[in-house]
Amino acid sequence: MSEPPVDRFNEEKSTFTLRGADAPDLKAGVAAIRNVLATLPLRPGVYRMQDARGDVLYVGKARALRNRVANYTQVDRLPKRLQRMVAQTRSMTIVTTNNEAEALLLEAQLIKRYRPAFNVLLRDDKSFPFILLRADHAFPRIQKHRGARRSVGHYYGPFASAGSVNNTLNALQKLFLLRSCTDSFFKTRDRPCLLYQIKRCSAPCVGRIDEAGYAELVADAKSFLAGKSTQVQAKLGTQMQAAAEAMDFELAAILRDRLKALTFIQGAQAINAEGVGDADIFALACREGVMGIQAFFIRGGQNWGHRSFFPAHTTDVPEEEVLTSFLSQFYEDVPPARSILLDRELSEGALLAEALGERAGYKVQLSVPQRGDRRRLMDQAKRNAVEALDRRLAESTTQAKLLRELADFFDLSDPPQRIEVYDNSHIQGSNALGAMVVAGPEGFQKGQYRKFNIKGNEAATNDDFGMMREVFRRRFARQLEENPDRDDATWPDLVLIDGGRGQLGAAMAVLEDLGIEDVCLVGVAKGPHHGREGREVFHMMDGSERMLPVNAPLLFYLQRLRDEVHRFVIGAHRDKRAKAMGASPLDEVPGIGPARKKALLMHFGTGRAVRNASLEDLRKAPGVSQAVAQQVYDFYHSR
Repeated sequence: MSEPPVDRFNEEKSTFTLRGADAPDLKAGVAAIRNVLATLPLRPGVYRMQDARGDVLYVGKARALRNRVANYTQVDRLPKRLQRMVAQTRSMTIVTTNNEAEALLLEAQLIKRYRPAFNVLLRDDKSFPFILLRADHAFPRIQKHRGARRSVGHYYGPFASAGSVNNTLNALQKLFLLRSCTDSFFKTRDRPCLLYQIKRCSAPCVGRIDEAGYAELVADAKSFLAGKSTQVQAKLGTQMQAAAEAMDFELAAILRDRLKALTFIQGAQAINAEGVGDADIFALACREGVMGIQAFFIRGGQNWGHRSFFPAHTTDVPEEEVLTSFLSQFYEDVPPARSILLDRELSEGALLAEALGERAGYKVQLSVPQRGDRRRLMDQAKRNAVEALDRRLAESTTQAKLLRELADFFDLSDPPQRIEVYDNSHIQGSNALGAMVVAGPEGFQKGQYRKFNIKGNEAATNDDFGMMREVFRRRFARQLEENPDRDDATWPDLVLIDGGRGQLGAAMAVLEDLGIEDVCLVGVAKGPHHGREGREVFHMMDGSERMLPVNAPLLFYLQRLRDEVHRFVIGAHRDKRAKAMGASPLDEVPGIGPARKKALLMHFGTGRAVRNASLEDLRKAPGVSQAVAQQVYDFYHSR
């Protein structure tokens, strides 16, 4: 697998911005674009449409910038979506590139960075998990990896989910007995761990296998992950037969178990993928204005999972344009397979293949399969795309109904588009933390979740009301500062607070001080029969209380919101508490890094001993200079 490319675009060297009038109308937008046209070259590049505040509305690429941007002045020929965009445009930023392929890559980068309102957006763009076989150790480690691929080694993926990686790793450990422990754990072992006992590791840490034998296991694992499972199977079968003939039945049993693990992997992952090699398969389905894309990942003839995507901002956008934009954004962080199979031809398919190949460093081919195994896989992807879209529409219909019922129950004028839920967590006032989760018509918006470290300037120890006041003041004071006009989607339509009248009153007092009077607050508290019936009491701002029937779907939905904020705040508090337990008093000393901190602790034994040490004792510590000793001494004794 190749390493990810570095960012090859330097915006500063070829960027210029031209601004138009601030009047928010179609004529002003066209005038601003025409002012830009006079200076545009007939060169490839990327353009950004921006509104009067400088927010990016749209990112587009062009083979010839002047010709492409000129199309936006022909308003009658534009669809309604682009007419709305032009009406808001007041400035443009232009970036020239060497060719159109570079422009396509840069366009994908900028769309993911700015997430403009008029571009098709890949909604679920989190990083995909890989299997990493390290190459920086005599006994390489096999592990799950997500994020930037900086470690030295071989990367295999992408996998559709963490679950598929975990299942594959478990089977690979049984098959090839490769270690999964960290290097520090590996160094400190003096006897085999439990993984060796359950036959999922060869215990190289204590010499149960030599370097040559382990290297052979690594080579077999690479062959298998590269799609040569038949060769590995034949080799294991031959070794098992030889061991049986030599009456080494213990070794033969081990090899038999490894063959069973290989059969499991083949049965679980090679379904309908044999003979395909490395390929990514994409199929698009569209119904009722909603588009869904199904992706299958095939590597070495093995099916490494599939995932459904539902791009945003696809209304009135042609299906071909949606798929092209999706692919350019999808492969921004994921290495493409050499073969990309699609369910339709793309007019810019050759350009997209050229751009992806340039980024990956090898040739990438886009094609529409017509027959054989590839065609059967494409048909399977199409069926999955339609079924996933049907489930999505059914969920959306149910969600919309719940939000309408929610609006009726809490006397809201319209179904809420943004619901914020708040809760606090602490242990007798220590490591106090507040949290906010966000939900809407599309479900939970995890990218909008927030944590609040309680600073204690207002919240006293064990004072839940004080903590709630601090969280609300910080949250809504910042909202007023960043968006005083309250014209974006970050203002809530409904705020739920985990707690009763006290927490609700604390939040209401903060909003009243800030002059915010039109946000609906509701306290969610356990009812008197909560343990038996699972019912909640909803405390309203006017002092009234409301309850829902025990089997009401709306009650289950509100409980789901409450449970999600519980999960988030408890997990965040647990992480904060674990970090605090591992903290050292030396962490507060400026200029003391991990090496010097370790040297001081190894010499004195405890952080308290370092704090109480004299200047002369500090100077005697190994690896500590006179300047550092003086710095540590002054830090503690000047206090």
